[in-house]
Amino acid sequence: MRDLPLHQRKTNLERLLARRPDGITVAPFERGEIGLDLFRAACRMGFEGLVSRHRDRPYRGGRQKHWTKVKNRSHPAVEREL
Repeated sequence: MRDLPLHQRKTNLERLLARRPDGITVAPFERGEIGLDLFRAACRMGFEGLVSRHRDRPYRGGRQKHWTKVKNRSHPAVEREL
C-alpha cells in the first residue's frame, strides 16, 4: 500500500474500517482554501499543528518535500523542540 497515492490509501482504509467501532474515523480531504481557518480551529482545540500532504504522492517515511507541517506555536511540544 505504501506505493499507492494518498487518496487511494485513504479509500482503502475507509473500506477496511467500514464496520469500525465508534470513535475511529478517517479524516476527509480538505482543500487548501480552508487552510487558515482549519489551522486556527486546530489551535483552538489544542492540537500541535497540521500536516499537509499531496494527495497523489505515495507514502515515504521521514521528512519529504511533498508535505508540510504547520506548528501551533502555543502548544507545549514546541518548547521541547527548542
